[in-house]
Amino acid sequence: MKYKDIGESEKLDQVIKEMKNIFRTVPYGVDHTMKVLENTRTIIERENVDSQTGCIIELSAVLHDIGSVEALRKYGSMEGHLQEQEGVPIARNILSEHNYEPFVIERVCYIVGNHHTPEKIDGKDFQILWEADLIENMQVMDCTKDTETLRQFVSKKIKTQAGKALALCKYS
Repeated sequence: MKYKDIGESEKLDQVIKEMKNIFRTVPYGVDHTMKVLENTRTIIERENVDSQTGCIIELSAVLHDIGSVEALRKYGSMEGHLQEQEGVPIARNILSEHNYEPFVIERVCYIVGNHHTPEKIDGKDFQILWEADLIENMQVMDCTKDTETLRQFVSKKIKTQAGKALALCKYS
């Protein structure tokens, strides 16, 4: 994604650096997050998302699982609802430290705090993050075993045309 302001790209790089530091004990968390970010960027570009919304989606991608390490520490589990619960204060702190606008912080925190709850999707930004994460998680799901099952799953679960194309391309 191309930012109008080069400073936004540098701020995102710092958020990525902090995410990597948090996941230092769980390296697969970094790998997963970076793949979700890559999926996110592909969908953003193909869906012609404006730069402000794109920034929110990219930040959400980088921070979506940020609560998993704390959930594991506190509860011995990385279950989705625990990631959501523990991720919000961490995401809020990181974004505040990097002087993001309050509306950006609130939106990213809403997405992070609900990213395992598709019923809470309330906008294209959240939809794109949810699809990018789902597409990455599909690699371990039965829906990729045959072409017809894959097509039905994608048709039912993914709403953006770019997300559908990306999922079918990755798993066909």
